[in-house]
Amino acid sequence: MTQKTSNLRKAADAFIAATNSYDMERVLALFTQDAVIDDPSTGHRFDGHTGIRDYIEQYFIGYHTVTRFLSMESLGDNRARVRVDFTGDFGHEIGLLTMSINTEGIFVRIDANLE
Repeated sequence: MTQKTSNLRKAADAFIAATNSYDMERVLALFTQDAVIDDPSTGHRFDGHTGIRDYIEQYFIGYHTVTRFLSMESLGDNRARVRVDFTGDFGHEIGLLTMSINTEGIFVRIDANLE
């Protein structure tokens, strides 16, 4: 595993752990101030810490979502596509998270889609 791939896996694991524990401060610490989560399945794009807070509150805390890592494909340039298993009050879904981190391993963008 290359250093960039290792950093992406660490970031993915940290995101999953923080969202599974519903620890908002821990989640927000993983993102730059101007980071974006774009999730077409919700019909919305979530900008900055305010938007990310809304996203996590609505779709993770609100639905008691538990996320499990399945696999990761490196896309180069500090980007990876992470396949995850989501369960919660909505039932069960498989998700694809295209994650982009900066050189410090902090998220700048996540594009979320359902399979």
